[in-house]
Amino acid sequence: MLKIASWNINSVRLRIGLVERFLLEQAPDVLCLQEIKCRDSEFPSGNFRKLGYEHIATNGQKGYHGVAIASRIPFTAIDKREFCEKGDARHIAVDVAAGTQQTPVTIHNFYIPAGGDEPDPVANPKFAHKLQFFDELVDWQTNHSIANTNAVLVGDLNVAPLETDVWNHKALLKVVSHTPIEVEKFTRVFDSGPWVDALRTKIPAHEKLFTWWSYRSPNWDEANKGRRLDHIWLSRSIAPALQSVAVHREARGWDKPSDHAPVTSLLDFSKLV
Repeated sequence: MLKIASWNINSVRLRIGLVERFLLEQAPDVLCLQEIKCRDSEFPSGNFRKLGYEHIATNGQKGYHGVAIASRIPFTAIDKREFCEKGDARHIAVDVAAGTQQTPVTIHNFYIPAGGDEPDPVANPKFAHKLQFFDELVDWQTNHSIANTNAVLVGDLNVAPLETDVWNHKALLKVVSHTPIEVEKFTRVFDSGPWVDALRTKIPAHEKLFTWWSYRSPNWDEANKGRRLDHIWLSRSIAPALQSVAVHREARGWDKPSDHAPVTSLLDFSKLV
């Protein structure tokens, strides 16, 4: 079995207590974090090691962005790739040998640019950056056959692609994260794998499914104006191993939370034999 969790933590040092609670309650084998908002040297590695997560890979930068992976399973390789902007810390990958079969798996952890507020690449450089990031991601996946091996891609991908991935499709068509051009480019990334959407494999596409609720909504739980921005994708070679998925919505209600909820997937590699 391999349990993988992904969480945009919105500052790992500020919310290390929440991370520790999540690890104790859910016990994932691998935790992928986005928006760690610290340099590699500032990452609170000791807190993870005390809980048995001795294998840590970080790609951080001062004050914003940054991704990290903490694992109870040793890494056999660590890789980082820059997209669009030099020093833009948005990707890290590790290789692990998972399950009793020691199946080799590469786990990619991404924090895709949010894109700012205005969905106009001419007027808004942040939105242009986001679109360029997706284009480069397609080229990278295609040229390096990323999903042709045993691979998992997780993270805050900052697009809610389906109508049921947002609280109101029509209201959000001109809102960054659900605009047609973002969905189109996001879909190209997904198809260029090709990938399997773990969450939607187990949770039908006609059901509403959210992983993010804005801080601007004081009654976020009751209003439920969410979006599904966090994703877990599987290569087709390991998709049959998927046993279950979960969105841990309760974490959004913890004290001083991230605006994202963690998502998990459980893989049983004996199903591939």
